[in-house]
Amino acid sequence: NIFSLNGYPSETNPYCFNGDFVDRGSFGIEVMMTLFAWKACYPKHFFLTRGNHEALSLNRVYGFESEVKHKYDIKTFNLFTSTFCYLPIAHCLNKKILIVHGGLFSKDGVKLEDIAKVDRVREPPEEGIMCEVLWSDPMDDNGR
Repeated sequence: NIFSLNGYPSETNPYCFNGDFVDRGSFGIEVMMTLFAWKACYPKHFFLTRGNHEALSLNRVYGFESEVKHKYDIKTFNLFTSTFCYLPIAHCLNKKILIVHGGLFSKDGVKLEDIAKVDRVREPPEEGIMCEVLWSDPMDDNGR
């Protein structure tokens, strides 16, 4: 639908999708494969940022695991799980705009270099920079 509204990806029509590609209905596989295909066609003009739903724990709870196992098998699900670990956790657009799926950091002074040092090829931990760039839900408490 977004491509119908904004045109297909190209060198003159770049895209950056900011995570949570799966667990949003019964077509997660098709959405992911479409996004991967566009990334293969336009690697310098099509970007995918990992969200908190590109994690094993949420895939199990919110349905992507069941979808893949129903349509394919556990081996295919494991391939998706591994692939999600290689998605970038942040992008910096035009050296001015930081794009992360999550929200604010729990401490001041986090720099791009700190994000770049994160070992992203793993499942997200329960705390730290990787956790915060993937998942920072609003809270009723005062603070950030």
